[in-house]
Amino acid sequence: MSISLLALIVSSTLVYSAPLIFTALGGVFSERSGIVNVGLEGIMVIGALASVLFNLFFGDRFGNDLTPWLAVLAGGLAGVAFSLIHAVATVHLRADHIISGTVLNLIAPALAVFLVRVIYDGRGETPSIAHSFGYDNIPLLSKIPVIGPIFFQTTSEPAFAGMIVAVLAWVVIYKTSFGLRLRSVGEHPQAADTLGVNVYLMRYAGVLLSGLFGGIGGAVLANSITLKFTISTIAGQGFMAMAAMIFGKHHPIGAMGAAIFFGFAQSLAVIGSRIPLIGNIPPVFLQIAPYVITIIVLVGIVGQSKGPAANGTTYIKSK
Repeated sequence: MSISLLALIVSSTLVYSAPLIFTALGGVFSERSGIVNVGLEGIMVIGALASVLFNLFFGDRFGNDLTPWLAVLAGGLAGVAFSLIHAVATVHLRADHIISGTVLNLIAPALAVFLVRVIYDGRGETPSIAHSFGYDNIPLLSKIPVIGPIFFQTTSEPAFAGMIVAVLAWVVIYKTSFGLRLRSVGEHPQAADTLGVNVYLMRYAGVLLSGLFGGIGGAVLANSITLKFTISTIAGQGFMAMAAMIFGKHHPIGAMGAAIFFGFAQSLAVIGSRIPLIGNIPPVFLQIAPYVITIIVLVGIVGQSKGPAANGTTYIKSK
């Protein structure tokens, strides 16, 4: 296999992995706090819409280099606001976590399409953005012989940003007092409460962080792959990210690795015809492969992957 083909596979894999990395990390924070968030799909939808609107309205002001990153930030903030619904429902209103997350997934696409129709005079999709993430070279690293052309030339900057965030998330969760408190309320909230940890506050923090990263994931996808917002912009990506989180055993680095694997599976639908070993496989099989793999992972791994002990439970503070 030539270096150019390897470079193509790696760069394509990273482009499709980036949204999943961020969203999977969001799921890790939520579930480490004891809140199951199946609403990642809906959060990604809202993040994607907010980022595209920001890009369209402010792109000319901030230019091509800065606009996509600011759009991603806007998507993350929109994700935080939308995830607040799930936080209030599960933490204070004591709603079932799965039902609440499902409601987010049902609300988000309808709300997004409604807003698009209102803003764009009945059209069902936004115009295409002019300022997007392209394929860039990583400074210095791209000059390394052999390795540089494969991994660091014409590649995805958001993917490498996601890898850095994954490492930082590991540090936060396992090496800081905040992370210790977050994990404690996910494992044994009663014990954490007796030691003075505000269980409600930490669970809110976990859900809102999942909203931040889920919104960023949706924004990265919209600003690097679809380049506009439609009803099909986020097509199962949130569920793939959740599968990656489970496959990664609720660990930031594991979730990142699983997200890269799912990104590779998605990229095959685009570049599969150029890979000798699978070039003759009908494209439809390559297109459905990521979703089949997601189902297999969820069916085969869920029973073996053990999340926090109090994950999915409702905590009622005793008097």
